[in-house]
Amino acid sequence: MCVWRSRGDGPEGERLAEMAGEASADAAVAMEAQADVPPAPPDLTAAAFFDVDNTMMMGASIFHFARGLAARKYFTTSDLAGFAWQQIKFRVGGRESHSGVQSSREQALSFVAGKTVAEMNQVGEEIYDELMADKIWSGTRALAEMHLNAGQRVWLVTATPVELAAIISRRLGLTGALGTVAEHVDGVYTGRLVGDLLHGRAKAHAVRALAAREGLNLRRCTAYSDSSNDIPMLSVCGTAVAVNPDAGLPVVARARGWEIRDFRTGRKAAKIGVPSVLGAGALAGAVAAGMAYRRR
Repeated sequence: MCVWRSRGDGPEGERLAEMAGEASADAAVAMEAQADVPPAPPDLTAAAFFDVDNTMMMGASIFHFARGLAARKYFTTSDLAGFAWQQIKFRVGGRESHSGVQSSREQALSFVAGKTVAEMNQVGEEIYDELMADKIWSGTRALAEMHLNAGQRVWLVTATPVELAAIISRRLGLTGALGTVAEHVDGVYTGRLVGDLLHGRAKAHAVRALAAREGLNLRRCTAYSDSSNDIPMLSVCGTAVAVNPDAGLPVVARARGWEIRDFRTGRKAAKIGVPSVLGAGALAGAVAAGMAYRRR
């Protein structure tokens, strides 16, 4: 089993994070170009970016994927137990640690070494139907559809492998996904990453890179996440929303005037400072056109 290690902070870590972001943006653009997508939305410079784990989906998408792979005998039950422990800490604690994310994602990605991209895509489609479809937060999905109805594009941004992220995005009717890029040669995974995991600052690099390729004005864009680790991504967009936030994120959100939405209980969302998750800049000229435009 091949396991990748984080390079940590410093110039080398920053270089790998930037490389991961650029690779993820390239993959997202390539997948969008190959997909059967509807005509360009009327609001071309505003978009929304959603984290996946505990933001769009209950729990960790990579753990659900690992469960599906274990059921298909891709690895042993003892391997799955390690994933389960990470998932318990994630669900109960509500917060990701960098070491925990690194360990669980790296282990999961290592299992695809030597497998074909086509095989993993087919398995990913099956596992989504079996284990992920009913884990989507309806409140978060409604937020994504709000952006689509306003004529904006919507991307997922996640440390999950980009192929799996693309499946989730497509099933939700979104524009596309930014995810961790695993190297493959002639359609076979090599067991190496392109850069590093798409986590923390790498997500911010990916959003910036995609914005440059797609002609987005980041001041008119909105980012959503539950995790303090995603503060770099939340900070690069003009509007940021904390969704099902971990223990540390509400403190930052209140200090910066970010909105807070919590779908884990029946209580109403606490709105902090921002009048709408579409953002003041995104409202201008978008709503009128968006009301008559449906992505789905």
